[in-house]
Amino acid sequence: MSTVKKLISFDSNIAAELEAVSEALHISQKELVERALDFYFDHTDSIVAQKISEDVANGKVEIHDADEIFKQLGIE
Repeated sequence: MSTVKKLISFDSNIAAELEAVSEALHISQKELVERALDFYFDHTDSIVAQKISEDVANGKVEIHDADEIFKQLGIE
């Protein structure tokens, strides 16, 4: 996996806690932030899935059969 550099700023309290937790766990702040974001994204994936399910149930999103779409597009 490639690495991308990002410059972010934290509130001083968050920065201090990040430093303290990374020292306590003996991992880098970078690794701690990556783990936290990975956990958060897993969590938000379930929130997004729930929202989509609700939209389907409420008729806001229409579901189409893949075979029918492929047929319309001439894909077999």
